[in-house]
Formats: sequence, C-alpha cells, structure tokens
Amino acid sequence: MASGPQLNTEATDFTLPGGVLSGETFDRSDYHLSAARGRSVVLAFYPGDNTSVCTKQLCSYSSGMEAFEGLDADVWGISPQGVDSHESFARAFGLRMPLLADEGREIAKAYGVSAPGIGVRRAVFLIGPDGVLRWKHVALLGATFQSLDTLTNHLSGIKDA
Repeated sequence: MASGPQLNTEATDFTLPGGVLSGETFDRSDYHLSAARGRSVVLAFYPGDNTSVCTKQLCSYSSGMEAFEGLDADVWGISPQGVDSHESFARAFGLRMPLLADEGREIAKAYGVSAPGIGVRRAVFLIGPDGVLRWKHVALLGATFQSLDTLTNHLSGIKDA
C-alpha cells in the first residue's frame, strides 16, 4: 500500500469535480487544493455515499461547520461516487461541506488510501494554510471515524503554530 504524502511536506495538489449544498441549490464546480491556500483544509476520504458510518461521519462534521469556520478551515468530503450521487447524499442529510468525486480514485491513490475491495479507506488529512500536511489518520478498518473534537483540537494547533 502506498504511504501517501508525509507529514510536514507539501500536500499533493489536485483538482476534482464536486458540489456543495447552498440553501436549495447544489452548486457544482471544480475544487483545486492549491486554491484553498490561506485556509486549513480537512480532506475527509470516505468509502461511500449513503452508508451508515459515512453518513454519521459527514453529518457530525457538517453539524460542526461553525467550529471549523472558527479555525479558518474548510472541510471537503472525497469519495469515488459521482457528483450526482453526492448531490442526492447532501440533500438527504443536509450536508454543508463540498463533496468531491474521485471516480478514478486517482487522488485516493496519491494519498495512499485506495484499497482493493472497499475502494477507499476512511482517512482524514489536515492541511495547513501553507499547503503543508500537518496531521493524518488512515483507518485500517472503516468502522470508526475521527471525531469533530479530535479534528478541531489538531486544527487549533495548526492555527496557533
């Protein structure tokens, strides 16, 4: 298994199609990691839309968006499903973060989280405003996820650094 980017090195840049629910509208666009410079970014890789653990994870992060905003951080969910699937998932659960489509799993491979059988391992990468990878967690089994508190604690350390 590829290890992906190492801590304290520049995060691998990418562009993925995605969208974010804004009121009644699902705004589709391309997301460029390099365009997020100046803010921290939480990359939350998850195996699939509308699955029980992924739904709990993304609902938890969505309900904590104000905490992320207070730390100048954006949260991007990334999975192999297409943007249409992401739109129905976001609408079903009122998810407030962009959901990005990594249909060829190229970005999952670049980050070392592509896995045979399940497609993508549940993983979180915290990238500082300077584009440097500051913290990561890759689950061996996808039954649990990193909590909002864990992420905001690590993000506040980045912001204060």
